Amino acid sequence: MSDESNNAGASRRRFLLVSAAGLAAAPMARIAIAQNAEKVDENSPQAKALDYHHDASKVTNPKRKKDQFCHNCSFFQGTAKDKWAPCAVFQGKQVAAGGWCSTWVAKT
Repeated sequence: MSDESNNAGASRRRFLLVSAAGLAAAPMARIAIAQNAEKVDENSPQAKALDYHHDASKVTNPKRKKDQFCHNCSFFQGTAKDKWAPCAVFQGKQVAAGGWCSTWVAKT
């Protein structure tokens, strides 16, 4: 086998290894970015329109049931242990796990 053939094989392997490492790291980077995202401002027009509150106990909306919180909503993109996590409704922002808004939908 020639040196050119060996170099081409090594280059392909290096490319595949670097590509695989990049693909494996991408979800971790996305999680890190999401965890550092800005928190929803309760006074923002969107939060007011959706009656969002960081503390669900302060919600006066009769639509809210006592067992409804962001952490058990299907839009909450965190885990049960997260105090804050991204929300699909408030794209690019975090909501409080103990919060609530009028778009609440039970996790299935």
